[in-house]
Amino acid sequence: MSDSLVVCEVDPELKEKLRKFRFRKETDNAAIIMKVDKDRQMVVLEEELQNISPEELKLELPERQPRFVVYSYKYVHEDGRVSYPLCFIFSSPVGCKPEQQMMYAGSKNRLVQTAELTKVFEIRTTDDLTEAWLQEKLSFFR
Repeated sequence: MSDSLVVCEVDPELKEKLRKFRFRKETDNAAIIMKVDKDRQMVVLEEELQNISPEELKLELPERQPRFVVYSYKYVHEDGRVSYPLCFIFSSPVGCKPEQQMMYAGSKNRLVQTAELTKVFEIRTTDDLTEAWLQEKLSFFR
């Protein structure tokens, strides 16, 4: 590993929150937004949102700073089945500081492993986060 690549730990409280979120029983869309606390070099909870559409979620994300999102989404398949996939979305906007991008990029894999997620997506502008985009991404996971 390069010395310049900072891999942040995941806050123990956030780990517990992610574990509970994974097993939630509610059927509405919900999100956990996380950020890197640069001073502590740790991924921490920024905000927890209930009953939120992809379009509403994108309004909660900063346009010039990276964020991690775990999103529980009510997905209706073409055959009518309903599932609630947990999606990991890495928002890494064009124009954010390279130092910030490195911290987030270096910490992404550890966070994905900690949260035990398989549906991992990245957006380069918050405008990309739409219902149509998410449904297209999820259609690859039958």
